[in-house]
Amino acid sequence: MMSSCIRTSHFSSTTNVPIIYGPRCPPNTHLPAKDGVTFKSHINSFKALSLFNKKTPKTSTMTPTGILALLFLLLSLYCGFDPFHHSAISDFPDFEAYKVDMPPWSLVPTEKDTENLLQKSEIKFLNQIQGPESMAFDPLGRGPYTGIADGRIVFWDGEKWSDFAYTSSNRSELCDSKPSPLLYLKTEHICGRPLGLRFDKRTGDLYIADAYFGLMMVGPKGGLAKSLATEAEGVPLRFTNDLDIDDEGNVYFTDSSIKYQRRNFIQLVFSAEDSGRVLKYNQTTKTTTVLERNIQFPNGVSLSKDGSFFVFCEGSIGRLRKYWLKGEKAGTSEVLAVLPGFPDNIRTNAEGDFWVAVHCRRSLYTCLCAVHPKLRKFLLKLPIPAKIQFLLHIGGRPHGIIVKYSPEGKLMQILEDSQGKVVKAVSEVEEKDGKLWIGSVLMPFVAVYNLA
Repeated sequence: MMSSCIRTSHFSSTTNVPIIYGPRCPPNTHLPAKDGVTFKSHINSFKALSLFNKKTPKTSTMTPTGILALLFLLLSLYCGFDPFHHSAISDFPDFEAYKVDMPPWSLVPTEKDTENLLQKSEIKFLNQIQGPESMAFDPLGRGPYTGIADGRIVFWDGEKWSDFAYTSSNRSELCDSKPSPLLYLKTEHICGRPLGLRFDKRTGDLYIADAYFGLMMVGPKGGLAKSLATEAEGVPLRFTNDLDIDDEGNVYFTDSSIKYQRRNFIQLVFSAEDSGRVLKYNQTTKTTTVLERNIQFPNGVSLSKDGSFFVFCEGSIGRLRKYWLKGEKAGTSEVLAVLPGFPDNIRTNAEGDFWVAVHCRRSLYTCLCAVHPKLRKFLLKLPIPAKIQFLLHIGGRPHGIIVKYSPEGKLMQILEDSQGKVVKAVSEVEEKDGKLWIGSVLMPFVAVYNLA
């Protein structure tokens, strides 16, 4: 049997692999060795040769999931390194985002001005002044006086605007006229940026909260303002924002941040850090004390009509807070009202009610970002300019909203321009003779709304 199996086979002269012509050999049958090579060795050689000659399979195309994963990886690397410095926080390597304890939605006012009454406002002084933040009238009723983006405080004499005062002694051609308030940001620390203004009705002196030079004062004749306070408890004032004066000459004012200056206000808004302070300047002792600390973007401040308390705005949270000056609660504070949006300045009218300038309404986007700081920081690292990020923060487009509250915290009136056709980005509202004088740190005009 073995001889019949092997007689029909021979070795190939080229591959040295056996070629069998006869019937298949039974299991465990061995062909004769050639040069000491068994049949089993030849079979192994044949397998190796087959593997060598086997074609490499074609590479399959990447799936949509794989493409998305790759894009996400590349985007993450880009955001991490930001090689072209396109993100809103590219120049702030130590930037951190902090959680904002937003009030429950159930406490947020739902009232709206469906008639958009602010669209009936009159635009005055278009392109004559840039960024009029605060409106003030002197003890004789003249004005308004307002601080503008180039660092001057100007006065409307009934016919034209005239220079009244300035806060920087280093003014130069850098402070010359520019077509937009935002174009002054890079030189504000040189030219000064007067924000909140208040007259002492007893003396006619004008008190100024300059964002860079601190608390200042100028006499009734104007000129270069005098510095009153540049620090508190050894910590410099970095973003002096608003103020009010009581009957004894004490000044209550806000320092919005000890980390960010006004020229970086967008980063301060995005950060929501809580280094802000509310302070008191004692006119008699010439000393400054901290009344409230660890506030997220404290902004406007205004005394009550009877002087028993003052109200200040919590910018990041969107609340009014009452600080007691007299009575058994003196030295303590409490929430007065939850606002429909994020406030700027606040002013008391003749009846004792408070007009609050609201920069923008709350939105789902801002609230999600507020309570999730890691998400906010990730979004800020995207290659999206600060201007676009800020537009997202305010709901897509600038709009106007003003609210009036009673001393007890009751919402009494709301005025809006929800489309921003006439009034937008409101910084302050000053009521005088049945009219609301509306300022905006971002706009090149003053708006006037007739309450009658």
